[in-house]
Amino acid sequence: MTPPIRIGSGVDVHPFADDPDRPLVLGGVTIPDAVGLAGHSDADVAAHATADALLGALALGDLGAWFGVDRPDTAGADSTGLLATVVAALAERGWRTGNLDLTVVAQRPRLAPHRDAMQARLAAVIGVELDAVSVKFTTTDRLGFLGRGEGIAAYASVLVVAADEA
Repeated sequence: MTPPIRIGSGVDVHPFADDPDRPLVLGGVTIPDAVGLAGHSDADVAAHATADALLGALALGDLGAWFGVDRPDTAGADSTGLLATVVAALAERGWRTGNLDLTVVAQRPRLAPHRDAMQARLAAVIGVELDAVSVKFTTTDRLGFLGRGEGIAAYASVLVVAADEA
């Protein structure tokens, strides 16, 4: 018998892009005056980690298996759209998101002013109330590639609940 809850975790990391005009998108929010991340899609590490966590909770593979770099249709994709596809796949299987706990690791830029917008956007996409999404930021105190400002990482943990347990 399948328990009525499942837990998933996801991690994503992208380097900063060489193109100074590429926008930085995190949690579906464009961060002004910041260089974006390199990647096949919009490289939104927050949305990618969240999608991977949801897929992992139901043992459905990972983001690369669903939206790999070998698919031209996902080039430049809005990652919240990819996340919405994952949420729909969960619903088709009888599951919904319970909550999301997200940590973004970045030495730069300063992200705290964008917390509320990211929380609201992610809550809307995954279909939960605002208080079911936690968005946190940290640095590595200048240690490692993240600390040198070479990229951004995100770590997500999710609880998914059987839809009939609502």
